[in-house]
Amino acid sequence: MKPATLNCTVLRDGHQSLAATRMSTEQMLEIAPILDTMGFSALETWGGASIDSGLRFLGEHPFDRLDTLKKLAPNTPHMMLLRGQNLVGYTHYADDVVEAFIKLSVKHGMNIFRIFDCLNDPENMRTSIRAAKEAGATAHGTICYTTSPVHNLEYFANLGRKIAEMGADGIVIKDMAGLIPPSETAALVEALKKSTNLPVWIHTHDTAGLGAGAYVAGINAGADAVDCSIAPFANGTGQPDCMRMLALLKGYDRCPVVADDFKDKLTKISEMLQPIYGSLSRFTSHKNEIVDSATLLYQVPGGMLSNFRNQLKELNIMDKFDEVMAEIPVVRKALGWIPLVTPTSQIVGSQAAFNVKFGRWKQITPQTMDVALGYYGHTPAPVDPELQAECAKRSGKEVITCRPADRIKPGMQDLRDKLAAKGLPVTDENCVIYAMFPQQLEDYYAGKKPEPPTNDNFGAPAALTTVGVSAAISGRNMKLNIMGREYDVVIEEK
Repeated sequence: MKPATLNCTVLRDGHQSLAATRMSTEQMLEIAPILDTMGFSALETWGGASIDSGLRFLGEHPFDRLDTLKKLAPNTPHMMLLRGQNLVGYTHYADDVVEAFIKLSVKHGMNIFRIFDCLNDPENMRTSIRAAKEAGATAHGTICYTTSPVHNLEYFANLGRKIAEMGADGIVIKDMAGLIPPSETAALVEALKKSTNLPVWIHTHDTAGLGAGAYVAGINAGADAVDCSIAPFANGTGQPDCMRMLALLKGYDRCPVVADDFKDKLTKISEMLQPIYGSLSRFTSHKNEIVDSATLLYQVPGGMLSNFRNQLKELNIMDKFDEVMAEIPVVRKALGWIPLVTPTSQIVGSQAAFNVKFGRWKQITPQTMDVALGYYGHTPAPVDPELQAECAKRSGKEVITCRPADRIKPGMQDLRDKLAAKGLPVTDENCVIYAMFPQQLEDYYAGKKPEPPTNDNFGAPAALTTVGVSAAISGRNMKLNIMGREYDVVIEEK
């Protein structure tokens, strides 16, 4: 069996997990060319929260970053994280918008698409997988790892088989909260290799201290590649450090084979990253740098916890933190044991906070209702029928069982018309970005300087600060902001 290989995440998830996705393209200019010479199987350079954060906080056009990094690192495959039908936004988009975004991404240099769905609903991944392959790119179907009464080896093996049947070129185990233990990593790799006969890559975080051990076990079981970062943007809520992984794998048959100068270059890059990390100290937190075993209890992605504490503060229930954490599995169970990953981690966490604040299910967020009614896709287990009926009653919406995007009409022409009406450059690139982040794109062309974040958000990944929850309460009225949308809520006494 061939040696495993390493992917490098420092230009995307490394700084997303440890510095709120605030590393600018300018700060990457000297690092990218060196990374390109090190023999990584992929460089993660785009996707996830980087597109939102670049527009919202750094004043960068997303495609400009991709163009720049591809020019600086042309020899190593570039990789991005894509939320299936959600692209890099937080709701479902029309198929033609998904297809256009992927085609444009390939045009600008993207090679590998890691495609996942927050519910692990493969139907929400189908269009993205097809579009990536049609554009000549590699499509990796990505499974969100979580634990629950319905998530077991058989479930994951069947899911992998369905993704493989859609034409995926590989399978990725995405352990967003750093929960997977070494023994289960090995068993899952073996099960997926057997059920799909495809390469299996592993992505985890070292939040709970399990990440590096999981990688060793996964490689011994046949995993083809693992994701690593480079200190100081590594470990803790980030990926295990490349140098540490090589030391842990030394002597194993499938230890990655690297060039003689690989470690010297790692050391050089780490030294170059130190001042960058220091310059982003407003966005870093020691809580993200250390092992936090509480993650194993909450199953909440580590980077979310700091922002979540701020949400509880806004709701005046910071003293009920443990109660809210205990309510999270109650909400997960009622919603069909959905995984906790953007945006479902925010939806479940927000609903848990509301249940504690107002009484269980007295106030139900619009996003919780949409999950319960099928507007996010098929949940791993059935939704609690009483909750589903209550959501239908309160929202006036029907329960749907189709693929949610089947209900969305084509959107590209409408986006072109909107850009023209706003006096913005009408390009396909702007269309797909405007579909997800209209206000941010308008601000970009208006030359508005991004607003600095508040101290309360320091240490929270951009995807979480921008799609989290804030609430202003006055008497029985509440102005609620969930994932960028405002709602007026009347607090009912029941």
